[in-house]
Amino acid sequence: MTAARDSWILDQTFASSSGTVRWAALGPADAPPVVLVHGTPFSSYVWRDIARSLSGEHRVYVWDLPGYGASEMRAGQDVSLAAQGRVLTELLAHWRLDHPAVVAHDFGGCVSLRAHLLHGARYERLALVDPVALAPWGSPSYRLLGENADVFARLPPALHRAMIREYVASTSPRGLHPAALDRLVEPWCTEEGQAAFYRQIAQNDQRFTDEIQGRYGELELPVLICWGTEDPWIPVARGKELAALVPGAELRLIEGAGHLVQEDAPAELTGELGRFLRAAPARKD
Repeated sequence: MTAARDSWILDQTFASSSGTVRWAALGPADAPPVVLVHGTPFSSYVWRDIARSLSGEHRVYVWDLPGYGASEMRAGQDVSLAAQGRVLTELLAHWRLDHPAVVAHDFGGCVSLRAHLLHGARYERLALVDPVALAPWGSPSYRLLGENADVFARLPPALHRAMIREYVASTSPRGLHPAALDRLVEPWCTEEGQAAFYRQIAQNDQRFTDEIQGRYGELELPVLICWGTEDPWIPVARGKELAALVPGAELRLIEGAGHLVQEDAPAELTGELGRFLRAAPARKD
């Protein structure tokens, strides 16, 4: 991985209701818009290669959720899934986007679904990649961290860093590239980042998907669901269950990929997303 390819800078800011958001836009200003939403404990960095590939034909918007990556991290910050859904809605208004396509991964799936179903955000189409969308979710380790956030936030920095590396690395049965792993771990290893890591876990639980899970049958737009067949965090059976709940949803399985499909199989995922985004425009609601 070259330094040029590994560079990833969000050069714009937005003052959201949950803190300053760092964002960037790639591709022609007049091209069809696509918004990429990351999950936890990641950042927009996971979309770097796919964003660059899609930017040949689209205006691609990338951003770090408040409390993640390069965006603001602070004590008392609301970084819950409820807050993130509101922030996405605010960003769409700030960008003056009407009916963009949205591509969302992990927690970003819940964020994008909440923005659409609860806050009236309108999308032209929606692609969900190994999303957090169905109960139950959250591993025993995730629940342990959330229930004892104050304790874990006081871990010695070296021990905290080692734990985060193991946690993020566990997404991939193939093994993450060391440089990618470093970039994903680094934001959580400052003094602010260590507290922020446990804060976002402590604030999130199943109620945020419970509030919308019964409404997936209301989705009236093209929906693509992509899932890594070797996802160790959310089994592929959940992808099949979700596809059955969303009218007309396409399910595409990415063979051999883990939870971070963007890292394990970027070419395959880019191909599926490109095909989906180039399909005939959907009827706008």
